Amino acid sequence: MTDSHARIEQLNAMAPDFIKLLGGSIIELYMHSQCAIFTFTVPLDYCHSGDVVQGGFVTAMLDAAMSHALFGTDDTISSVASLDIATQFIGVCRGKQPLRVTGRVKKAAFKTAFLEAAIEDKTGTLLATAQSVAKLSRQQTDA
Repeated sequence: MTDSHARIEQLNAMAPDFIKLLGGSIIELYMHSQCAIFTFTVPLDYCHSGDVVQGGFVTAMLDAAMSHALFGTDDTISSVASLDIATQFIGVCRGKQPLRVTGRVKKAAFKTAFLEAAIEDKTGTLLATAQSVAKLSRQQTDA
């Protein structure tokens, strides 16, 4: 699929429930550079201490951006399974405020990919980063 706008609409329509619960949607998809950008506005129901987004949800947002950067830009991939995710909490992700989450493919081989992601607030302040190693499954091709 070459039209990134159509692909964004398709991915948003098929988004898992957790992305919708966290107020997320893909807003940009760069096929050539294998980058996906989400916006998330997390409801206060998924926060603690008032408006602090729980760390597992922060990791889930980063993971979603990384995996979509991969399978959103490569039609041969049928599934992405995380083998390892390391999250660094640099600042505080706040609920009810837009968060920009950017996922990128650092390198993808046939069965393994190395991914990275970052979360920024509306001022561009870096709040969290992650790196992941993922196992890839690819669609069967007619040989």
